Amino acid sequence: MNLVDKDTGGDPMTTTKYARRSLRQIVLELADLGHKASPTTVADLLRDQDYALHVNVKRFTGPAHAERDAQFHYLQDWIELFADEDLPIISVDTKKKELIGNFANAGATWSLTGDVVNAHDFRQDASCRAVPYGIYDYLANRGHVIIGTSADTPAFAVDAIVQWWQRYGAGRYPQAEQLLILADAGGSNGCRPRLWKQSLQTRLADPFGLTVIVCHYPPGASKWNPVEHRLFSAISTNWAGIPLRSLDIMQACLHGTKTQTGLTVTSQLNRRLYRKGIKVSATQMGELDIEYHETCPQWNYSIYPRQMELLN
Repeated sequence: MNLVDKDTGGDPMTTTKYARRSLRQIVLELADLGHKASPTTVADLLRDQDYALHVNVKRFTGPAHAERDAQFHYLQDWIELFADEDLPIISVDTKKKELIGNFANAGATWSLTGDVVNAHDFRQDASCRAVPYGIYDYLANRGHVIIGTSADTPAFAVDAIVQWWQRYGAGRYPQAEQLLILADAGGSNGCRPRLWKQSLQTRLADPFGLTVIVCHYPPGASKWNPVEHRLFSAISTNWAGIPLRSLDIMQACLHGTKTQTGLTVTSQLNRRLYRKGIKVSATQMGELDIEYHETCPQWNYSIYPRQMELLN
């Protein structure tokens, strides 16, 4: 499975996984390693690990970005570099927002009778709308979810990472001076929002003395982000068919999420109110200690901690 691990993607709502390689390519690589296997045998092994065949789906709306392949290779190089040094790697994203109340949740459960829920998912019938921000610790195989009840903004995303670092990251990686963040190209932690970069500087890099390296997956490639198929899919499977009637129930479902590979999940509530539409000026951006990488600079950059005395 090590041959296909780095080329594995998955559906965040199920346990289904898929590989970017063909059976023939895998057979040839196994042969180079001294292992003889037929494509049929490889297919059986993949099925045993929850991989599946998929037919084409008509969703393509335009050509792939010219630098897509280069970004995947570059991103994998950073992952391997940090893994070799036992430095923290986190994969982050916001899971599907959930209405909290007596609403249907897709899936089925073993029970004497089915839960009776509202016929319609009206926002006014919900106690709140939960915003689950997921942080997957790549090396430790641990998930942490910050449940917000306000807007999904870059400030909320960075606060979630800060909460994870304070509660778990700093303890797991006490000698670390660098943090690698894998993120999608869009959303609250996208490559464009200035507030995301400014918040990483002021809330994470400066206070904790961390050099923060951010690598974004190319547009349309979020399925390869590990948080999707290693954390979100397990969560969706665990609470399938269970109405999320309260935040306590949501947290109980999160804490009960476990996999055969050893994944465990923790969570925190964040009831802070986040305001949308905060602008960061060009002057404020110029104050950041940020370096854009030579390879795909729109998706890769490092934010260095500034000297605190220079900030006063």
